[in-house]
Amino acid sequence: MPSERKYRSQMIEFGKMLHQRGYVAAMDGNLSVRLDEDRILATPTAMCKSMMRVSDLVIVDLEGRRIQGRRNVSSEIGMHLLIYKLRPDIRGIVHAHPPTATGFAAAGMALNKPLVCEVVIGLGSIPLAGYGTPGTPELAAALEPLVPQYDAILMANHGVVAYADDLHQAYMKLETVEHFAQIALVTHLLGKQQPLAGTNLQKLMDIRGKYEGSRSVAPLPLDEAVQPVLQASASSAKAASSASANSGSRRSLAGHREASLRRS
Repeated sequence: MPSERKYRSQMIEFGKMLHQRGYVAAMDGNLSVRLDEDRILATPTAMCKSMMRVSDLVIVDLEGRRIQGRRNVSSEIGMHLLIYKLRPDIRGIVHAHPPTATGFAAAGMALNKPLVCEVVIGLGSIPLAGYGTPGTPELAAALEPLVPQYDAILMANHGVVAYADDLHQAYMKLETVEHFAQIALVTHLLGKQQPLAGTNLQKLMDIRGKYEGSRSVAPLPLDEAVQPVLQASASSAKAASSASANSGSRRSLAGHREASLRRS
């Protein structure tokens, strides 16, 4: 497991990347890492993520109380604490406002169509949480039903939160969300989408665990996308089997009739 010093360096690095890529502006966004069972390392409030220094980061307990650091804790620390509480496997969280994905969130649109195979493998689906006022329990309450099953969530009229077993993977998931949002936007502009479906979608779901860095628990609406096709395939097979049996019966009956005519 990396040392606290390594975690601090990573947080500074990814904070700069968020700002450089336009995923945050001004003092937006926040990052955190689970140091151990009792401590969370987090970015402070009211600081540009590209201007932070290692000494600016704060450590809080599981109630969000600052136990180390000179700056104030982010008002959105409650969102981070909720995710760590509901997902013991999570050790890193990134919250930002990437423009295209946040545009979908502001339009009230989830990114839940299986349009790109890499996104299906890496994230499954990106749902939309209802609106909750930042810095209040409303935000955590809006996220709570979705956190156990998804690794990245759009927050209505707010932004994106992504989380993983380390900060690096959490950042990569957030980057994937924004990239996928750009692709989805192009399909909307073209006026056509061609989602993966049926057995093609099922095969992607089956191989998710084989890809390094792909440990998402997020489901897809397989009942809608896959089951009808599987049921249709089963029905076709049953119909073919029935037709074959009927054909055999007809041939057998015809043979009996022919033999009877010869005897007469």
